[in-house]
Amino acid sequence: MNPTRILALPLALAGLLTVSACGGSSAGGHGMTNHSSTASTTASTAASGTAAAGAHNDADVEFATGMIPHHGQALTMADLALDSAGNAQVRALAEQIKHAQDPEIQQMSGWLRGWGETVPEAQGMNHHAGTHGDGMMSTEEMDALGKATGAQFDRMWLIMMVRHHEGAISAARTQLTAGSNAEVKALAQAIIDGQSKEIAAMKALQAQFTG
Repeated sequence: MNPTRILALPLALAGLLTVSACGGSSAGGHGMTNHSSTASTTASTAASGTAAAGAHNDADVEFATGMIPHHGQALTMADLALDSAGNAQVRALAEQIKHAQDPEIQQMSGWLRGWGETVPEAQGMNHHAGTHGDGMMSTEEMDALGKATGAQFDRMWLIMMVRHHEGAISAARTQLTAGSNAEVKALAQAIIDGQSKEIAAMKALQAQFTG
């Protein structure tokens, strides 16, 4: 790997990372430019315990129940990156993921409480059973990531987080088809839009390690 190429990461990629913090402002705080106001609104909604307005169905409940631990593992992975990543762009992306997904966990938890449903532990499935359909990492994968450092960590983290995002996008697309609540569907669309942009940013970063 040519270290000069990493230090000279194109300005266009830096801009993409800034814009792509999980894109979309309508539902979960997926854009860095308007993150502060969106996160504030989300936190206020969660604090009030108000459920998403209107009727909801089982798919809405399933989406929120599954996405909370999914986001929880992403936050754990982001924390690992802040401690162990060797590349500043990887650390910046990890920080943006934390800023976007933590308010979304609070938002979805508020919906579930308002609906009288059980709220899962966000950190309860950080070490997942290991099937990759939802993009979550297995216990072994998380342990390996936790032991890696520097450039090795960066490569592993990018590969894993791309897969993790792809699982979230798949679940969000299912929600758009099967869900009924407009607010939950808006969050699903925000996840699709924002995490698709983040995947593009991460793949561009991966090229710096393989080029």
